[in-house]
Amino acid sequence: MDQINLEAIDVDGAVREAAEEVAGDTRFAFLRKGAIAGGAVLGGGAILSALVPSTALAAGRPPSSFGSGDVGILNYALTLEYLESSFYNEATSQGAITNPALRQFLRTVTRDENYHVKYLKAALGSHAIKKPKFDFQGIPGDQSKFAATAYVLENTGVHAYLGQAPNIQAAKVLLAAASIVTVEARHSGSIGLYLGKAIAPNGPLDNGLSAAKVLAAVKKTGFIK
Repeated sequence: MDQINLEAIDVDGAVREAAEEVAGDTRFAFLRKGAIAGGAVLGGGAILSALVPSTALAAGRPPSSFGSGDVGILNYALTLEYLESSFYNEATSQGAITNPALRQFLRTVTRDENYHVKYLKAALGSHAIKKPKFDFQGIPGDQSKFAATAYVLENTGVHAYLGQAPNIQAAKVLLAAASIVTVEARHSGSIGLYLGKAIAPNGPLDNGLSAAKVLAAVKKTGFIK
């Protein structure tokens, strides 16, 4: 059976512990302890399903080629993070982004997406899938096309993570995914604001997409070779 290195999914534990030492049994610590205790009784997906409106959930799991259970979900997430990090790394190396606000966005997302890759690979260990080859068709070197594509990539990431939330079994894996999707949402809101587009295109409640829909959309880009 595929195994996940739960010890590697620390969600910046050192920061949490420091905060708890200062604040004692804070509200954050209380919620964290409750989530872990709840995970011993219910799978992470079951907990989330009880809290999130049905419009936000999508049942479609990743294909079996990604692995079984939570391993498959994390490998699916890793594939999307490979895509994003490679896109931003290429934009950074080409140096074509000159707008100050967009350059700040690029610096932030390059750092974050590379960290997400490292984070997921550490959790998956030997079960981590290999990085695909990419062809971004010159888009990272065109400032306007870069911004428009970043908006699509970041919003797709939000839909992808949310779509898998009810399928995650381990509470710690759910927490890890949640710690990433909130950052993806901040990225999407930032680039949306820059472009003058909707910061929250789906309104006050976001919606998850099945893996099949997300992978089909990614395939249409022709980015993955």
